[in-house]
Amino acid sequence: MIEYNYKPKGVCSTNIKLIINDDKLEDIIVTNGCPGNLLGIRSLIKGMKLKDIIKKLEGIDCKGKNTSCPDQIATAIKEYLGVLTK
Repeated sequence: MIEYNYKPKGVCSTNIKLIINDDKLEDIIVTNGCPGNLLGIRSLIKGMKLKDIIKKLEGIDCKGKNTSCPDQIATAIKEYLGVLTK
Protein backbone atom coordinates (compact mmCIF):
# COMPACT_ATOMS: atom_id res chain seq x y z
CA MET A 1 0.00 0.00 0.00
CA ILE A 2 1.31 3.43 -0.99
CA GLU A 3 0.26 6.88 0.21
CA TYR A 4 0.72 9.76 -2.24
CA ASN A 5 0.07 13.43 -1.42
CA TYR A 6 -0.79 16.02 -4.04
CA LYS A 7 -1.30 19.79 -3.65
CA PRO A 8 -4.27 20.74 -5.84
CA LYS A 9 -4.19 23.91 -7.92
CA GLY A 10 -7.06 26.30 -8.65
CA VAL A 11 -9.60 24.75 -6.24
CA CYS A 12 -10.68 25.06 -2.61
CA SER A 13 -9.08 21.76 -1.60
CA THR A 14 -5.59 22.08 -0.14
CA ASN A 15 -4.37 18.45 -0.16
CA ILE A 16 -5.31 15.17 -1.78
CA LYS A 17 -3.98 12.00 -0.18
CA LEU A 18 -4.28 8.91 -2.35
CA ILE A 19 -3.98 5.52 -0.71
CA ILE A 20 -3.17 3.06 -3.46
CA ASN A 21 -2.95 -0.71 -3.53
CA ASP A 22 -1.58 -2.08 -6.81
CA ASP A 23 -3.55 -0.29 -9.55
CA LYS A 24 -6.61 0.49 -7.41
CA LEU A 25 -7.58 3.36 -5.13
CA GLU A 26 -7.88 1.96 -1.63
CA ASP A 27 -9.00 5.32 -0.17
CA ILE A 28 -8.73 9.06 -0.69
CA ILE A 29 -8.64 11.91 1.82
CA VAL A 30 -9.25 15.44 0.53
CA THR A 31 -8.53 18.35 2.86
CA ASN A 32 -10.94 21.31 2.60
CA GLY A 33 -13.24 21.73 -0.39
CA CYS A 34 -16.97 20.87 -0.38
CA PRO A 35 -17.30 18.11 2.23
CA GLY A 36 -20.53 16.49 1.02
CA ASN A 37 -19.48 16.40 -2.62
CA LEU A 38 -16.02 15.06 -1.81
CA LEU A 39 -17.40 12.36 0.48
CA GLY A 40 -19.77 11.35 -2.33
CA ILE A 41 -16.93 11.21 -4.84
CA ARG A 42 -14.84 9.24 -2.35
CA SER A 43 -17.55 6.61 -1.91
CA LEU A 44 -17.97 6.28 -5.69
CA ILE A 45 -14.28 5.91 -6.63
CA LYS A 46 -12.94 3.79 -3.74
CA GLY A 47 -11.86 0.42 -5.07
CA MET A 48 -11.75 1.57 -8.71
CA LYS A 49 -8.78 1.14 -11.01
CA LEU A 50 -6.73 4.32 -11.24
CA LYS A 51 -7.05 4.66 -15.03
CA ASP A 52 -10.84 4.30 -14.80
CA ILE A 53 -10.98 7.13 -12.24
CA ILE A 54 -8.99 9.37 -14.58
CA LYS A 55 -11.43 8.66 -17.43
CA LYS A 56 -14.42 9.54 -15.23
CA LEU A 57 -13.11 12.68 -13.51
CA GLU A 58 -10.66 14.33 -15.90
CA GLY A 59 -11.90 17.59 -17.42
CA ILE A 60 -14.75 18.31 -15.01
CA ASP A 61 -15.03 22.09 -14.54
CA CYS A 62 -16.13 24.10 -11.49
CA LYS A 63 -17.46 27.61 -12.08
CA GLY A 64 -15.32 28.30 -15.17
CA LYS A 65 -12.01 27.56 -13.39
CA ASN A 66 -10.97 25.02 -16.07
CA THR A 67 -10.54 22.52 -13.22
CA SER A 68 -12.41 21.18 -10.19
CA CYS A 69 -11.75 18.94 -7.21
CA PRO A 70 -12.68 15.85 -9.29
CA ASP A 71 -10.36 17.04 -12.09
CA GLN A 72 -7.59 17.61 -9.54
CA ILE A 73 -8.08 14.05 -8.24
CA ALA A 74 -7.54 12.83 -11.80
CA THR A 75 -4.46 15.06 -12.06
CA ALA A 76 -3.11 13.68 -8.76
CA ILE A 77 -3.51 10.13 -10.05
CA LYS A 78 -1.83 11.01 -13.36
CA GLU A 79 1.06 12.60 -11.46
CA TYR A 80 1.36 9.50 -9.27
CA LEU A 81 1.38 7.22 -12.32
CA GLY A 82 4.02 9.45 -13.94
CA VAL A 83 6.24 9.17 -10.87
CA LEU A 84 5.95 5.39 -11.08
CA THR A 85 7.15 5.30 -14.68
CA LYS A 86 10.24 7.47 -14.06
